[in-house]
Amino acid sequence: MPDSVLQLFRQTQAYLKGHFRLTSGLHSSEYLQCALVLQHPEHAGRLGRELAAKLPPSNLVVSPAVGGLIIGHEVARAQKQLHKLDACFLFTERDAEGKMTLRRGFSLTPGETAIVIEDVITTGGSTREVIQLLTAAGVNVLAAGSVIDRSGGRVDLGVPRAALATLEVIAYSADDCPMCKQGIPVVKPGSRPS
Repeated sequence: MPDSVLQLFRQTQAYLKGHFRLTSGLHSSEYLQCALVLQHPEHAGRLGRELAAKLPPSNLVVSPAVGGLIIGHEVARAQKQLHKLDACFLFTERDAEGKMTLRRGFSLTPGETAIVIEDVITTGGSTREVIQLLTAAGVNVLAAGSVIDRSGGRVDLGVPRAALATLEVIAYSADDCPMCKQGIPVVKPGSRPS
C-alpha cells in the first residue's frame, strides 16, 4: 500500500521537491502537500477508509486544523462503515497565543475514547498537543494515525499509531540546512504562517 499511496501523491503533483520550511520549523528538500490529494473526494474517501482500517474503533476522531481536517473527517465517516459506530469528528485550533484548543462549541466528556488523525507527521508536535488536550479532559486516546509519516517511524506519541506510508525524509534545522547555505530561497507551503 505505501507505494500506491506515494503514487497517488505523484499523480496529483503533491510530492514536491525544492526547499521547504515545514510546520515544525525544520527545512527539507521534499514536501508532501496532502491538500492536493485530498481535494479529490474519491482519494480522500479511499485514504480515510484505509487509515481507519489500521486503527481501533472510537466514538471520537480529532484532528488539528488545518492539515488534518479532511482526512480526519473521512476517518470518522469510515468508522461507521467499518465498525458501525457513529463517530463524531472534532478539530482543534490554535488560540492567539498559539495554544491548541477546542472552539466552535465542541466539547469533550471524560471517559470518551478518541483517535487523533493528522495528514503528515514529521516531529509529531501538533498530534502530541491534541493528545495532551484530550487527555487533560479525561478522554482516553486509543491511537493516532496519519496519511504520511515523514519520521521513518521514529516519532513516539505515547499511543499506538499507524500511517499509510512511512518515509525517511531528511529534515534540517535552519542553521544546518545545506539549501540555505547555497542561497536557495525557502518556501513555506504548510498551513501555519511563517
